[in-house]
Amino acid sequence: MRKVDYSGEFEAIVETLEKVGGDRSVFEDGDASFLVVSGNRVLARNVTAGLAVEVEENEDGVSVDLTVQDDVVLPRPVHLCFGIVHKTGIQRIRSRYIIGDNSKISFIAHCSFPNAEDIVHAMDAEIVIGEHSRVRYNEVHFHGPEGGISVLPEGRISVGTNSSYFSEFKLVDGAVGIFDMNYTVDVGDYGVTELVTKLYGKKNDRIKIKESIHLNGIHSRGIAKTRIVNKESSTSEVLGEVIGNGSYSRGHVDCTEIIEGNDAAASAVPLVKVTNPLAKVTHEAAIGSVDKNQVETLMARGLDENEAIDTIVKGILK
Repeated sequence: MRKVDYSGEFEAIVETLEKVGGDRSVFEDGDASFLVVSGNRVLARNVTAGLAVEVEENEDGVSVDLTVQDDVVLPRPVHLCFGIVHKTGIQRIRSRYIIGDNSKISFIAHCSFPNAEDIVHAMDAEIVIGEHSRVRYNEVHFHGPEGGISVLPEGRISVGTNSSYFSEFKLVDGAVGIFDMNYTVDVGDYGVTELVTKLYGKKNDRIKIKESIHLNGIHSRGIAKTRIVNKESSTSEVLGEVIGNGSYSRGHVDCTEIIEGNDAAASAVPLVKVTNPLAKVTHEAAIGSVDKNQVETLMARGLDENEAIDTIVKGILK
């Protein structure tokens, strides 16, 4: 089932997608699965074999139910694009993804808000992964320069026996605005999860992250990795939590924050806990500043100070 609405909103979302490395040709490919939503309206969709997707348009957003049956391996990523091209609006994404046993799927999500002045983008996601399956979810945001947006993602993920879940969230283009993330992952026997979050705060951005990994199964493993740079008057608070409940479970919290400027601020609270004497959980957290020698080296090659700092920061967040 293929539907494409080549309206002005679709073109605007695709243009911002290309700015963060996306490829518009995906939406012209009948063998690719994709969903494009502007506000509460589905602009484009295509569903290929092995995948079932139901979308309901609501007053303030959409509800998405996605199912992958047992023994399905999707060779190509599923592309998800959400956004609002107007200056104001509310977009609530309510999603439920069910991944069967012995299956493999990857998602590439782009969220575009190029003109945001007063926008709320809230996501409430549930992901249930069966046994012996692999799931990857890469999400990239593109925001306008004013930071007039609140991004409020909540996620509950369940990783089944001998399955894996890898997630990367990146927001480095444009002003963040208000960002408040709350993710919880439960990992079963021999399951693996890795959560990676990268943000570049500017102006008066306010960043708050809570990631909690519960290693419930035997030999389960998990890592919560955060990289944040705060510039100008932006602030960040990070709570990374890993709890070792299962025998021989192994977990790690890894948080690095960099502040650039006298008004920027950052805090990191790694929380590690074990309820099983055979579990082991470790942590590391660091807060510092951009290396001045690297800045001076780039300035000697023709960059001004701000360009040099941006180059270093994007290298850290790459």
